[in-house]
Amino acid sequence: MTSKSPRDPGTSAVEVRRSARRSRTVSAYREGDRTVVLIPARMSEAEERRWVGVMLDKLAAKESRSVLGDRELTERARRLSDQYFDGRARPGSVRWVTNQNTRWGSCTPSEGSIRLSHRLQGMPEYVVDYVLLHELAHLLVPGHGPRFWRLLEAYPRTERARGYLEGVAAVDRLPNLSDRPEDAREE
Repeated sequence: MTSKSPRDPGTSAVEVRRSARRSRTVSAYREGDRTVVLIPARMSEAEERRWVGVMLDKLAAKESRSVLGDRELTERARRLSDQYFDGRARPGSVRWVTNQNTRWGSCTPSEGSIRLSHRLQGMPEYVVDYVLLHELAHLLVPGHGPRFWRLLEAYPRTERARGYLEGVAAVDRLPNLSDRPEDAREE
């Protein structure tokens, strides 16, 4: 059984294929301009929706692990500017940096330079795109006022990407349980 369900505006189509032979496993792969998700036939629609989201995130993370170079990052920023800001934000340079451990990105509008933290490498593409768009928006609007956030409303995955980054930041603040003495661990 096959069903098609688009995920978000601006993303490729998702085709869900249900199989009676598949009992527990879920898998996904890209096929041309669509994503195919294979699930057990017995799964409910709610489980299907959840697993499609999980598998899309896994594929995106896997694809973004192939680290973009600075030139590709600059091209990506230009494409995003064209798509979401009518090409008005034109960065002079976009590069990865290793000295940003408390910020995801930064921007110097007077130079048109954008720097992204190396910690973003390996995160889903939509998260990296959000951070790029956030910094591109600073080339157009300083600060984080209403005009700034209105610009980012054009990107359909803004809230999801912000939630992802908040989750990563929260995990980073958790105590490292492996540093605790054996008798102090909760079982």
